Amino acid sequence: MKRRQFTALATANAVALTTAPLWAQDRPPLKILVGFPPGGSVDIVARLLADKLRLSLGQNVIIDNKPGAGGRVAMGELKRAAPDGQTLALSPSGVLVVQPWLFANLGFDPNKDFSPIARVTTFDFAITAGPGAPAGDVKAILAWMKANPAKANYATSGAGTLPHFAGQLLGQATGVALTHVGYKGGAPAATDLMGGQVPLMVDTASETIEHHRAGKVRIVAVTGEGRSKSLPDVPTLRESGIDVVADGFFGLFGPAGVPPDAVTRINRAVGEALRAPDVQEKIQNIGLVANYGSAQELANLQAEHYRRWEAPIKATGFKPE
Repeated sequence: MKRRQFTALATANAVALTTAPLWAQDRPPLKILVGFPPGGSVDIVARLLADKLRLSLGQNVIIDNKPGAGGRVAMGELKRAAPDGQTLALSPSGVLVVQPWLFANLGFDPNKDFSPIARVTTFDFAITAGPGAPAGDVKAILAWMKANPAKANYATSGAGTLPHFAGQLLGQATGVALTHVGYKGGAPAATDLMGGQVPLMVDTASETIEHHRAGKVRIVAVTGEGRSKSLPDVPTLRESGIDVVADGFFGLFGPAGVPPDAVTRINRAVGEALRAPDVQEKIQNIGLVANYGSAQELANLQAEHYRRWEAPIKATGFKPE
């Protein structure tokens, strides 16, 4: 290449490198609130989205972790944000469809204070046996628990969560008086499961799938309508003869009143992100399903799950401390 051509090409590249950030800075940064610590499944999905949204929306995207109160801190902050489409939150469904049945004062109305933007993922739960459980399938383990009620304990990532009530559904369907043991997160629950302190764990597959792959625990069933793409060899509870289905979703929300054109613009960008093969693969690897949906589909799903979980939650008589 001649020197003059090389100089011209280098100049063009330099212009591209300097103008791209300026173009991204034409808009203020988009902030996505996450109500849980870094490293968890919600945080991982939010960061995967952010990487794609930066390009498709032409603006910087910031992940702002606001852990606390099972996700309520972040959603409270979202309620107070300006409805300009510049502050969003990625929330698991439990914050919006379970906690309203548990707390008299959430600090927000899940059905009025937020603008649904896009459904992002769906998921079911994994029933995981540790070394404290006997060999065999889920029915054999539950039969052992029924015969040994002092050992009929199951761990989850926290009291008052979807996994907590999914475990109660499992006990009700099989006539086993399962005792819930709530932890402050999935990691400590999985640690005690592997250590034999609790025989069973009910939570999203993301909490135990790597330990299952390493042979440290056994995922013996999943709670969805069909088998998980992440665990194709693991039967559903229905396939195991137990008529229980329990699932959830992650949704992207804004404060109430986000303009329709902003909802459409962000929703379209989320759809593009979730169709990317690398994003689908990474989400599947943590036991979730990339499942894009419109703002209306998210609103409908939230309303359906809100109604669906009322009776099971009230049947347990659980009251937060």
